[in-house]
Amino acid sequence: MLRRLAIVLTLLASVLGFSSPSLADNPIERLLSPGPLSQAHAKFDDTCDNCHKPFSKEAQDTLCLDCHKAIRADIADHKGFHGRSRQMNGVTCRDCHTEHLGRDANIVPLDQMLFDHRETDFPLTDRHRQADCAGCHAAGRKWAEAPSACFDCHNNQQPHKGRLGVQCESCHVVSGWRDVVAFNHGKTKFPLHGKHTNVPCANCHLGEYYKNIGLGCNDCHAIQDVHRGRFGAMCSDCHNEDGWKKARFDHDTSTRFPLKGAHAKAECADCHGGALTSKISKVCETCHTAQDVHRGQLGKACETCHNDTAWDQDVLFDHGLTDYPLIGLHAVAACEACHETRAYKEAGSRCSDCHAGDDVHAGRFTVRCESCHSPNGWRRVAFDHGKQTKFALTGAHAKTGCYDCHRRKSVADASLPTSCYACHAKQDVHRGAFGRDCADCHTTSTFKTAFIRQKKK
Repeated sequence: MLRRLAIVLTLLASVLGFSSPSLADNPIERLLSPGPLSQAHAKFDDTCDNCHKPFSKEAQDTLCLDCHKAIRADIADHKGFHGRSRQMNGVTCRDCHTEHLGRDANIVPLDQMLFDHRETDFPLTDRHRQADCAGCHAAGRKWAEAPSACFDCHNNQQPHKGRLGVQCESCHVVSGWRDVVAFNHGKTKFPLHGKHTNVPCANCHLGEYYKNIGLGCNDCHAIQDVHRGRFGAMCSDCHNEDGWKKARFDHDTSTRFPLKGAHAKAECADCHGGALTSKISKVCETCHTAQDVHRGQLGKACETCHNDTAWDQDVLFDHGLTDYPLIGLHAVAACEACHETRAYKEAGSRCSDCHAGDDVHAGRFTVRCESCHSPNGWRRVAFDHGKQTKFALTGAHAKTGCYDCHRRKSVADASLPTSCYACHAKQDVHRGAFGRDCADCHTTSTFKTAFIRQKKK
């Protein structure tokens, strides 16, 4: 019906004098347009014959491909999405790219979530599967214009600065940059052996330079030359590629300090620092100051107590040569029981320095435990109040408990006043009428018996 109407209108236009040779200038064609074209085709709004051939829908695909020559080539060569996708079989251009829907219409519909990249020239594998579309397909550019070479996308990620060319895939794989194709260094003038096989490339090829690299040991290891060049630049004269530790040098025969015990396992630099040829002292303290847990309090001759096997093995020390010989139970006490730190001279020599927590008297008799106790045990008490003080205990005093008189705790001096009144003031029924010297009338046996002494004239 519409075709017949178009024929009638065309004839009418010719009758009325519209004889332009181009359909683009035909107002009838414009009247029949279903709507404005998309922004990409806006310039063809008035030239319908660029995309349409009157009375022939079949010719429309041909006209499309006349403009889109790259897609025509892909289809012919079976490349790209249009040349590879099975979805293109029996499909016309307008089936996917519908026009006349307005300037803002999207005529290239693509579901990014469902799109199968295997139907393109660049199937996604390994790490590429995780990449965002925008990572390769720049905004504002056609999907097919995305680059396919590694260097096109990863130029900013490669540290070689182009010195190894742009064929990243010659060494790297898409599973990750660190997964590299093994390079056969044996084909170079410097085959890798020993520790060199595990060295990262950048350690020798600084700045990604791979040509004109020195082959001498000192070209790479000058900064590690602890000999400071005294033995020349050929490290291989003493060392091999298995490690610096394996050196051809006999310390026992070539020096006056044979290496024994733990010294045999020590690193050269532990004693010699950076200059192995410099002479150093053989005194223990020269190397072991930092390990001296005694903080220098026991002198510098470590060998007096220790041997060269280990600090804590077979230690020899005679406590009898100190100011505090160990007797009694002290002889079997562990060192740590008195010496809380290994700066041994910090330990006090008073009983209370170790036994303050054992003082059941709460300091009533000061901190001089040895006045009553012996190092053979706390229960071995020996104290003569008559001989060791100026107040012999007689009468009722001999049966009185110590704490009855020594009531104050943590005293610096355990001495007490010897006058009767100092302890018995509250028992003075005379209320001081006869003075404070109770002994004038009473004895230490009991207050109940009294006698009056006549004062000497």
